[in-house]
Amino acid sequence: MSHALELTDQADDEIRKAILAPLVEFNDSQVGPSQGRPLVITIKADSGDVLGGLWGYTGYSWLFTQLLVVPASLRSNGIGTKLMAMAEQEALNRGCTGAWLDTFEFQARRFYEGIGYSCFGEIQDYPPGYSRFFLKKTFSAPAQ
Repeated sequence: MSHALELTDQADDEIRKAILAPLVEFNDSQVGPSQGRPLVITIKADSGDVLGGLWGYTGYSWLFTQLLVVPASLRSNGIGTKLMAMAEQEALNRGCTGAWLDTFEFQARRFYEGIGYSCFGEIQDYPPGYSRFFLKKTFSAPAQ
């Protein structure tokens, strides 16, 4: 088989799909389909503009929170906790057994630990001078 390697800094969704397809096929052959589904909760202004929210997905019986953003003007009002509780409840409704996410040292590790997440991994000096943490929470009872 002839081939060439090409490096680019252009993100093309069609190329991503082409790269992902054989990986999904292999994963499915090993453990079955992931049953992956997006899970999105938005914070909207009265105007309808999206101010922040939660972006993630469920798959392989776990919730992955990729993004959680509460605008500075709305912080310390319990909105982050409510977003996470809503996502966890929906994950439970979808049959998930736990949740995971990652956060930087200068972001929200304490917040996540305060709502029951525990650290299971760390990359030091990423970005330089800081760490990136990986946290998880196993669901033992319905999310509050």
